[in-house]
Amino acid sequence: MKMRDTFLKPMHPEGRKFVGIFAVITLGLFLVWSPLGWLGVGLTVWCYYFFRDPVRATPTRDGLIVSPADGIVSLIEKAVPPAELGMPDMALTRVSVFMSVFNCHVNRAPIKGRISAIAYRPGKFFNASLDKASADNERNSLCIEIDDRRQLAVVQIAGLVARRIVCFSGEGDTLLTGERFGLIRFGSRLDVYLPDGVEPLVSLGQTMIAGETVLADLAGMEPRREARLS
Repeated sequence: MKMRDTFLKPMHPEGRKFVGIFAVITLGLFLVWSPLGWLGVGLTVWCYYFFRDPVRATPTRDGLIVSPADGIVSLIEKAVPPAELGMPDMALTRVSVFMSVFNCHVNRAPIKGRISAIAYRPGKFFNASLDKASADNERNSLCIEIDDRRQLAVVQIAGLVARRIVCFSGEGDTLLTGERFGLIRFGSRLDVYLPDGVEPLVSLGQTMIAGETVLADLAGMEPRREARLS
């Protein structure tokens, strides 16, 4: 890997207009007062990094469920998937990944499968790290049907700063594990509802990398993992 690749990451097309807006404002700030202009430069660089879309090495073994987002595991608990997806009304293990405004916000499919349902629901904009964000915040939910007919739900949830959920995929589309399917601006959370009986292989506080970190294994028999923060 070249040194420049460490710092210069590809940018998702969704971010081009925002970087352009930040750049134009920065030029205006330089005309007003030079220190304000340099502040604008910093914010423009941040905007570019917010929309970065780096290449990820996604594991290809069948049955592996990967993290759909960069961030921190903020919640692991039993919960019923969003009613608008039409999934069975039973509690499943929900793993929540919280994305700060410094994380990469491109969302990736947790597993290979067909999108059997997509449902958008408007809502509030509580801090996405709070438990009530799953129920009350604006969200976009996907139900992915796996090859063995089991279902998995992944939910994009807007946060305190986020005001726009973007989904590039539609009902009937087939996604590959780690394939890009959406993003959220700016700061948010993704929930994954695992199929019944599947235990997560991650723990609270763990740092996740979208498309790379293995979240669970459909064929695994390992009990739920616990971790010690150090």
